[in-house]
Amino acid sequence: MSYQIGQIVEGKITGIQPYGAFVSLDKHTSGLIHISEISDGFIRDINSFVKVGDTVKAKIIDFDNTTNQARLSIKALNHSRVRNRRKQTPLIKASLPSMKIGFQSIASHMDQWIADAKGEILHDNEI
Repeated sequence: MSYQIGQIVEGKITGIQPYGAFVSLDKHTSGLIHISEISDGFIRDINSFVKVGDTVKAKIIDFDNTTNQARLSIKALNHSRVRNRRKQTPLIKASLPSMKIGFQSIASHMDQWIADAKGEILHDNEI
């Protein structure tokens, strides 16, 4: 079978290492889902997400035709969820209508924040 970058595939988990999960796509093609490509969040243990023998869907993010090996991503399948999260950003502006957001608002508060931090350091050193 011929594989292409961007293609969604289904495969079976054949092995797990601390850095990723090995996947068999077919008789002649294997792949690796690196730990960073399993989820958007922090993963302490891959075994909490996949087990040997599991069938998973993943997106091909790179493919080596000479070795028939694929770099796979599960989190790339959740890309629409990331887009939806970005669309919700205006809610911040709606909840803070009177405050301008940007570098100018940071600059206008910086001197007070520095003074407060210095005061806290002095106070902590007195204790």
